This record gives sequence, structure tokens and C-alpha cells, in this order.
Amino acid sequence: MSKNHRIALVVSQFNPEITAELEANSLSALKKAGVASKLISVTRVPGAFEIPWACQKVIHERKPHAVIALGCIIRGETPHFDFIASACADGIMEISLKHGVPVVFGVLTTNSTAQARARLGKGREAAQTALQLLSVMSFPRRREP
Repeated sequence: MSKNHRIALVVSQFNPEITAELEANSLSALKKAGVASKLISVTRVPGAFEIPWACQKVIHERKPHAVIALGCIIRGETPHFDFIASACADGIMEISLKHGVPVVFGVLTTNSTAQARARLGKGREAAQTALQLLSVMSFPRRREP
């Protein structure tokens, strides 16, 4: 199991009524799985656009085994949503691949606050995904014949 792995959360503060719940649900799932509080760090950033930068900084400075990126982007009346959602998703994937550290995408992209509220379980799911990835990474590799 991944009880001894360092896990970092990077949480957007935009739409705080949603992101605070995502964070709480993620932390609860990690603690329920037996991850010690001292192995969990939380970094908060202003918005989803800043998440990839913060993930990279956290990977460099704190050396986590996994990062959970949490945020909430709600579609508005302009194309801004598309640019931010795309930049956030692409940035997170790039950071994960570049550093070989799983960065779990727990960023909600919804059309309304009601849709975001209905998806608050994403925080828990993101934590479970991180734990599953760490378990997979811990398995010894079988040698090919």
C-alpha cells in the first residue's frame, strides 16, 4: 500500500465553495486509506491556470510521490473557460510526464455551479486514483523471458 508515500495537493482557490470541498474530500480519503497527515502537503494557488506551475514547483521542492491537482472551472459567457481548462489539463499532463510523477487531474470543468456541486466526489476519486497509481508503481516488474 502507499501509506508511506508523500502526497501533495495543489488546490485552486477560484470557486472556493467548491474547491474547499474537493480538498476536504481528498484529504479525508487519504487519511481513511491510512496516509499519515505528516506525509500530506497542501499548496493553494489563485486559480486553475496556476495549478501546473505549482505542481512543478511542489515536485521540485517537496519531492512527492504523487500530486493531486484540484480546481473548479465553470463555463461563463466568453471563451475564457476553454483556454483555462485546456492550459490546465495540458500543463498537468506535461508536468507529470516530464518528471515521472503522477499528477492526478481533479479539476472540475462544468457548465454551472450546480454541476460542480454534483461532482464534489471528484476530490475523493482523485485521492483514490493517486493511491492506486502508487500501488501500481510499487509492484516489482516481471522480467520478460
